[in-house]
Amino acid sequence: MKKQNTLGINTQCVHVGEVKDTQFKGAVSPIYMATSYAFDQVDVKRYPRYFNTPNQEMLCKKIAALEHTEAGLIFGSGMAAISTAMFAFLKTGDHIIIQQVIYGGTYNLIVSEFDKYGIEYSFTDSDRVEDFIPLIKENTKVLYIETPSNPLLGITDIKAIARLAKKHSIITMIDNTFASPINQTPADLGIDIILHSATKYMGGHSDISAGAIAASQFHVDLIWKTAINFGGNLSDQTVWLLERSLKTLNLRVKEQTKNAQEMAEYLEGNSDIDRVYYPRLKSHPQHELAKSQMHGFGAMLSFELQKGIDPMVFQNHLQLIKPSMSLAGLESTTVSPSQTTHALLSPEERLERGIRDGLIRFSVGIEESKDLITDIEQAIEKTKY
Repeated sequence: MKKQNTLGINTQCVHVGEVKDTQFKGAVSPIYMATSYAFDQVDVKRYPRYFNTPNQEMLCKKIAALEHTEAGLIFGSGMAAISTAMFAFLKTGDHIIIQQVIYGGTYNLIVSEFDKYGIEYSFTDSDRVEDFIPLIKENTKVLYIETPSNPLLGITDIKAIARLAKKHSIITMIDNTFASPINQTPADLGIDIILHSATKYMGGHSDISAGAIAASQFHVDLIWKTAINFGGNLSDQTVWLLERSLKTLNLRVKEQTKNAQEMAEYLEGNSDIDRVYYPRLKSHPQHELAKSQMHGFGAMLSFELQKGIDPMVFQNHLQLIKPSMSLAGLESTTVSPSQTTHALLSPEERLERGIRDGLIRFSVGIEESKDLITDIEQAIEKTKY
């Protein structure tokens, strides 16, 4: 077989990280469900909490290949991956800088837990790199970014963040969930640790919960030392399902991205829509930056209806598009961030981040875009009257 970095993306999705069925020659990876393995006369002492069962080990190779890193780890949720990575590099007296507009669960982790451990934190006021500079201290250990951001699709200059961090010997982390490895590979731009809620695009079928980390072998080894104590490993049944899903990752995300571009253009031209947030649109303030660092603009967008059109009534009138908590499945979904992902923030905190109560986040699926447009139009008409 060719080296991984010379294989085409679809080939990587399908073949890298397979568990070979040497006994029966099956076409798909067998599942090793054992929770107890031999300890004597073996090369590796395997145990599920050590992230090294056959299915776990091989799936990590696939994720690393897709993210252009040396190694990876998989977890029971995106928050398990994020919290483990943070606590692997932060201790009492350390300091982390985080973007203001990030996933609400990540924000809540920081403000709810870090004070207990004496970990200092600072939030930036925007996605501009200049806002990070005055916040850097002697004890700053991590710069944490999320781009595109949830839910306003803000774009941060990844290369500039990486350069700034390296200048000060600071670890960089990025939540790459919205882009997926298909639309953005931050390791190529200098980021140290890439994080995912693998429940989303990597899983892609709205049927598993998982998280992932991709990084150098050195950084993954450090995270692993914390991970085995936190116990956030995945069951091998879910590992197998995630490998199944990753085989079609490129096909799914490319189709979803194409649909999202069509939907964003339609929504921007609809007089019933007040505002659309999508980096492919030239009206997006960071369109050029997104174009310079993303392979595609992603399948997530957000929009606000004109005043007088109730966002919840509108969503309840949708027939194809599902009002639903999560995102990135094959099916198109909407959600109100103020009631879900960012509900733990106060109304004032949401407004500081530009998240209005009427904001709707739209995860575009693989349906025909003309059918999605028809669904939106009929829901608007019913809501208006």
